[in-house]
Amino acid sequence: PESIKTIQRYQDVVDELQSTDVAVLERKRREKFEELLGGPVPEKDPGMHEGETIWAGTQLDRSDWMEMEIPGSWESRGLDELDGILWFSRDFQLTKQQASEGVTINLGPIDDADITWVNGQKIGSMNRYNVPRIYEISPDYLREGSNLLVVRVTDTGGRGGMWGEPEQLFVQTRSSKISLAGTWAFKVGEVTIRSALGPNSKPTLLYNGMVNPLVPYAFRGVVWYQGESNADEAYEYRVHFPLMIRDWRQKWGQGDFPFLFVQLANFMKPADEPKDSAWAELREAQTMTLSLPNTAQAIIIDIGEADDIHPTNTQDVGYRLSLGAREVAYGENLESSGPMYHSMIVEGSNARVRFRGAGRGLITRPGSGPVEGFALAGSDRKFYWAECRIVGRNEVEVHSDKVSEPIAVRYAWADNPDTANLYNMEGLPTCPFRTDDWPGVTQGNRRDFR
Repeated sequence: PESIKTIQRYQDVVDELQSTDVAVLERKRREKFEELLGGPVPEKDPGMHEGETIWAGTQLDRSDWMEMEIPGSWESRGLDELDGILWFSRDFQLTKQQASEGVTINLGPIDDADITWVNGQKIGSMNRYNVPRIYEISPDYLREGSNLLVVRVTDTGGRGGMWGEPEQLFVQTRSSKISLAGTWAFKVGEVTIRSALGPNSKPTLLYNGMVNPLVPYAFRGVVWYQGESNADEAYEYRVHFPLMIRDWRQKWGQGDFPFLFVQLANFMKPADEPKDSAWAELREAQTMTLSLPNTAQAIIIDIGEADDIHPTNTQDVGYRLSLGAREVAYGENLESSGPMYHSMIVEGSNARVRFRGAGRGLITRPGSGPVEGFALAGSDRKFYWAECRIVGRNEVEVHSDKVSEPIAVRYAWADNPDTANLYNMEGLPTCPFRTDDWPGVTQGNRRDFR
């Protein structure tokens, strides 16, 4: 609180927290859901009892169930801010031949976790919010005529439900598709009652709950992996991130202990043309934080996943962090974070970019072809993809027929810079950068904490 209050606009927000009554907020939240559901709020799922499934059997009584159009998050269907468990159910029809051959159930992605039954038999479960559910159903579980499909969905925060596209929901028989998009019956199994004051909803809450109790326990250094939730306020992150590091160092009183952080991974759909990017601006803010002593950054723009904000390749993340630790914490002399932009000169219609941290020399990712990921702009500030070649050990020549007088270069400046392929011979990717300081898309953005 002492540090964040040095920023003028946070003073009132932090002071207001001192007089907040969480019990009152929780009571109001309970009353809201009681009105929404038309009765008491279930806090322990009656659909399952001591491991026994009550609401998935073939004798299921749905007379008091409500209806919802699927697919779509349940927040978008009127259950705003509800976290917990919902049960969904619908029937699908099979001929005798179809039932005897077996089918595949396709439910699209479900946020966060599901357990799925057909005719009272569990056919699958998963706990990944962005992975489509595809379950094979044995003929032993099927029957001619009506078949009962039940899906229990658990959501722990944010949106919840079966949120894919209509064409992702279907029963696949050997010869046809039976759509499952449309009206489903649903019933609320459990509601997580907590105040609207979640750990990320106001400044200082997460720190006081998770970090402050650790002061002043001793440690060698910190690994920090975060930034996604701040991308829309990337310019603010230039202030907030180093402020937090300085605050922690002051709190622990152990000097400038090593602080290693992970730059945002590549994520979301790759862009066809160069354009502004909030994620690129957040990466820029992270890189700026290297101005603090005893800091290191792991660059992972090459190991993320377009459709998963939490990439599964943590092995390489850990390895690149270990390089930073070896240099910053243990004093080894090595290349720890890949090539970094150093300078640019313009030679006619070409721009020549020099890098530090090139190690034994610049290369492209094996099998990727010529250098890609660079964009060039002139005085009109419009960027075009550039043709590039490596010159010597640590320079890249950048050219575009569409830019006769270049004044700015950008590299890997995108949410998902999937074509960026410049590395050093040590196998570490080049850090995203821009040579311009033109206003970004997040400049002036401020989070509303009301």
